Order: sequence, then structure tokens, then C-alpha cells
Amino acid sequence: MSKQSVYPFPAIVGQERMKLALILNVINPTLSGVLIRGEKGTAKSTAVRALAEILPEIEVVADCPFQRAPWDDAEICRDCPRAACREGILGGAVPGTVRRRIRVVELPIGATEDRVVGTLDLESALKRGEKQVEPGLLAAAHRGILYVDEVNLLDDHVVDILLDSAAMGVCTVEREGISFSHPARFTLVGTMNPEEGELRPQLLDRFGLCVHVEGAHDAGERVAVMERRAAFDADPERFVRQWEPEVRGWVEKIRLAQERLSEVRVDRGLLFEIARYGLDAGVDGHRSDIVMLKTAKTHAAWEGRLEVVRADIEAAAELALPHRVRRQPLQDVALDLKAIRRAGSVGQGVS
Repeated sequence: MSKQSVYPFPAIVGQERMKLALILNVINPTLSGVLIRGEKGTAKSTAVRALAEILPEIEVVADCPFQRAPWDDAEICRDCPRAACREGILGGAVPGTVRRRIRVVELPIGATEDRVVGTLDLESALKRGEKQVEPGLLAAAHRGILYVDEVNLLDDHVVDILLDSAAMGVCTVEREGISFSHPARFTLVGTMNPEEGELRPQLLDRFGLCVHVEGAHDAGERVAVMERRAAFDADPERFVRQWEPEVRGWVEKIRLAQERLSEVRVDRGLLFEIARYGLDAGVDGHRSDIVMLKTAKTHAAWEGRLEVVRADIEAAAELALPHRVRRQPLQDVALDLKAIRRAGSVGQGVS
């Protein structure tokens, strides 16, 4: 069976802020994910599924249910459900490795906690003292992308688990006083239609970045959307081949940005600008400042710079502040981005 063609990420018309937020999160997973809010039919799901196709390949231990990298600590192998693999690696065997594309793991709306974090075999633990783990979706999403469509319809408890794991990079399974932890570093992407209900402010704040998307208002862009989609539907493989050069360019740019990120510096004076953005926008707490700093550095790396400039901070403000601004009852979470810029401009005049 031939592989199903995926609509190319660079071929998506418009939605530049959404594409940027996704790219920044895959360059720097510590941004704690992105929430994409908007009306139906605005390429939210298409963008997420296409994202994996422009990411550099990763090396993993062959058939590992925890997506372990060859250089990671093998301690997790003690609780691997695959006995042959566990005994071989713990016995000193060098694990076989494969290179593959990053995966997009989709979380069903009705997913339970056990399905998300995994389960423990209590009988094995109590009778034989062995932790037998059945990995959940967070194990499958490690080093990949966890996609939650209609995240606002999930149980709040499940959303809390996802956000905690995204922030800490660890998934912990606990049952009857027995616990097991494994790495769970993934890019969390949530999408939602505000017409179907909002997330609680406490949960909104936990998403690092947030973008609001809507359909194009320019007739030319809408025609481009129709033409490209029609070409893709008519001959998906040919359409994908046409976009391959641009896809390869994005792959290389992301790889270089990931390598450059740790070297990016920021002048202390710009930290005061970040702080003033938060103060002028009236956000609660300090998470917005920290996320803005990380986002600004990641944006600089994406743009090929080793020094954060004001444009990086402005881009970070547009992505990190709208969903954190104090709102009046019934006020939409989407903030006029011009207001954010005005707030930042006022702050820049403060000594």
C-alpha cells in the first residue's frame, strides 16, 4: 500500500501566525505548546498533520514503545512490556536503531486517563515485584507531536495531565502507591472552535502560545486556496513533488534553528521591555514573561540571528499575550494585536 500523501505545510495559503507558532514550538518544545483557536475550515488540522512532514528525522531504538533515543538512559527498559528487548538491553546488548519521521499522535475526545498516561499491572507489581507498564498516548508522543482537536471539549482533568506533562517533559503513572515515570517531551498542539465553548482561564494560561485564525478576507487568497486544494485532490503525489524543494528548505531551516537556539543571547535591557509588555497588557503572574523570553529567543534562532532584537519581542508578544490578558465577562479571548503593540510602545517609553 502506498503512503497517503499529506498536504504540504508550505502550500497552506496565509495563516502565517499559526504556521510561525507551530514552527517555534517544534524548534523549542519548552514553549509548552500552542492553542489554535478559530472558525471551522481554516486549515487548523491540515497544518498540524502537515507539520511532521517538514521536521528533521529522529533516531530511535527500533520498536521502542517509549520512543527512546539511543543515547538516553536505559533505566526505562527495566519496565518495558517487551521482555525480549528488555532482557537484551539490560544484558548489555546494543539496541538496534532506526531513523524515522516525527509522528503526530492524535488524542481522541473521549480518551480516559489510563489511555493517556498508560497503566500498571498491579498483579505483577504486588506478587513478583515487577513493574509491568502498558504505555499510553504520551509515551507514543514522546519526541513527537501530540495533537488534540477540540481540546475545549476534553475533560479538564485530562487537559491538566497533558499540560503538566508538556511543561515537565515527564509522564508519571501512579496506581495504589506504585509509580512509574518515563520521558514525555512532545509538542502539544490544541485546536478549538470558540463557538463550542471556552477553556478555563487557568488552562488557557498553561498553553505557551495562542493564535486566532479565520478565513481569508482577500478574494485572491481565497482563489489560491481553491486552486491549490483542487490540484492536490486531483493528483496528490504530483502536487507534493512540486512542493518538495520548498519543503526541504523548511526542513533545513528548522534544523539550523534548533542547533542555533542554545547560542542565542538577549540584552538585559530587552528583558525590561518584555516585563513592560506584560504589565501594560495586564496579565497575571510571571508565566507570560518567561514564555515571551523563550519565544523571542526561538524567533531569533528561526530568523538566523544569535542576538534577540525588538522585532523578536514584538512577535513573541503577539503569540504569548492574547490569551492571558484579563478579560471582562463574555469578552472573547482573542485580543486585538494592535492593542498589544500599542501597550508595548507605551512601555518602551518608560525608563
